[in-house]
Amino acid sequence: MDRAEQITQLEADLEELGSLLKQAERKRVQEVLKQEQKKVEKELATKRQQQEQQARREADPAAASKAAYTVKITSYAWDQSEKFVKIYIALKNVHKIPSENVEVSFTERSFSVLVKDLEGKNHQMTILNLLQPIDEKDSNTKIKTDMVLVMCKKQTAKKWEFLTSVEKQSKEKDKPPAGENADPSDGLMTMLKKIYEDGDDDMKRTINKAWSESQEKKIRGEDMMNL
Repeated sequence: MDRAEQITQLEADLEELGSLLKQAERKRVQEVLKQEQKKVEKELATKRQQQEQQARREADPAAASKAAYTVKITSYAWDQSEKFVKIYIALKNVHKIPSENVEVSFTERSFSVLVKDLEGKNHQMTILNLLQPIDEKDSNTKIKTDMVLVMCKKQTAKKWEFLTSVEKQSKEKDKPPAGENADPSDGLMTMLKKIYEDGDDDMKRTINKAWSESQEKKIRGEDMMNL
């Protein structure tokens, strides 16, 4: 159904709601009908505005192209669930422009957002070097009120500590170096901990066994010294 048909249907819905409202006698029923009437009126106004914008672009596409200039999106927030990394981009009135004006492309380690002709401007953002690979085919975008939500599908259900590998490297670089008098075993323990966290079940069993044997030897050694 194209936009013109959608407008026709909404106009018919609005007319029928008005007719039902005149017939309704119960106050509660009247309130429900009024709420639905306002909802349809708002949706109809949005569709009409989109139709006008499309007509202007089709009438003079060159002028529309010249009128819009591109600004870089620098402000966003991100969160995650078990399956998705979610990027929230706040853009006022983005829900009022045609959905085809919001273009998002994904690769295994990046995504790019281009919002075209939003109040005379194009808005663009590209995020490279994502911390973990994503499934580009199952990643998607949702347009909400004053917001674009980018949903990056994780290839593995693993928690992301950072959005990009660049952020991770930057944080690690800021960590203070180990002191000269630091215990040399600390570095070994850190390495073993990382191997344990990243390893499979067999690796974890091997490390647990080695640790248990080491502790038993240590206890036996202390008992011998106490004899």
